[in-house]
Amino acid sequence: MLTTGGYRKYLGFFGKRNAGKSSLINRLVGQEISIVSEQPGTTTDPVYKSLEIHPIGPVTVIDTPGVDDAGELGELRVERAKRVLYKIDLAILVVDNNWNDYEEWLINSFKRMDIPFVIALNKSDLNHDHTDILKHVEKFPHLLVSAKTGEGIEKLRELIAKELPEEEEIPLLSDLVDGGEIVLLVVPIDLGAPKGRLIMPQVEAIRETLDREAICIVVKERELRWALEKLKAPPALVVADSHLISRIAADVPEEIPLTTFSILEARHKGDLFELVRGAKAIENLTSESKVVIMEACSHVPLVEDIGRVKIPRWLTNHVGGGIEFEIKSGKEFPEDLENVDMIVHCGGCTLTRAMMLRRLREAKRRGIPISNYGVVISYLHGVLDRVLNPFPEVRALLEEANKESQRT
Repeated sequence: MLTTGGYRKYLGFFGKRNAGKSSLINRLVGQEISIVSEQPGTTTDPVYKSLEIHPIGPVTVIDTPGVDDAGELGELRVERAKRVLYKIDLAILVVDNNWNDYEEWLINSFKRMDIPFVIALNKSDLNHDHTDILKHVEKFPHLLVSAKTGEGIEKLRELIAKELPEEEEIPLLSDLVDGGEIVLLVVPIDLGAPKGRLIMPQVEAIRETLDREAICIVVKERELRWALEKLKAPPALVVADSHLISRIAADVPEEIPLTTFSILEARHKGDLFELVRGAKAIENLTSESKVVIMEACSHVPLVEDIGRVKIPRWLTNHVGGGIEFEIKSGKEFPEDLENVDMIVHCGGCTLTRAMMLRRLREAKRRGIPISNYGVVISYLHGVLDRVLNPFPEVRALLEEANKESQRT
């Protein structure tokens, strides 16, 4: 089975120019994936390579420019290296024969962003005296290695596998149904549907339903009412596309649990509680507010694009006009978020859970409320409470937060 980008582990290699990052990566993976040169600054942009490394498993390795790159162009390269921090599950800090402020800055950045890391003391074949450096790294996971001779490489693989965090496994929907129950998926085939295939959350929902030994029925929105009438037993769960939720909610009886693919993704890849709390900031928006629409992938916008057209339209109608919208797309987390009143994020299906949670933490650190497409759409259409019914633990947290807010 193909491991998509949203489920691979991301390993980022950081350090100064000529510390041997590229050589170490090539030795670690057994392939020439990064250009190696004695000339400082050979790696000018982050280089990505997806592959499997035993005993780590499927990963994407990222080779970054040296953080000590100089000059105007060098600063741009360093900035791109910094942005990689938002993507990775584990960092490998590559150090040669000296330790200075660059290594200290990187370690402080790893700590601030809660990124686990290991330190590879490279070029051990040169017999450098590492006594001083060891004083700085002794409290962190570290190894002496040589990209040239291969010394310590196998132990480095084992250390990386050991230090990679075990993420909390939150299913998409398998914990919401039992074997033998019916899951009804409402999948629109419209301009947003990729030709000849389904989008990732829809595929995941089908697979998890089958793994649960439940019965999966997939219909288009026009066949929903007909399907409900034909079923002898009501479905245990109905999952709909977010932009159709108000229409679907009208067709699905109240006693049948209903939610959206985007709500499921919010829980699966992020923090549903925080994203729902972020949606409450909609009531604080005014005609002078600024909202960032954040897309984790780059795609060709559609005429009625959900993030670029429909959500801005619905928010504008709700507030009464005047909102300034800005689109930020791609896996790079934007730094220029000045005077932003709210972030509305996509479902994050191309991100790992660690990436999405890091984005949520960064938004919270900056004091910017953040929600996602599905939560915002359900809120604006007045069905948020309904689509949260399948998640009593989230509703309990929201009730407690409301009580706490009233007490204070």
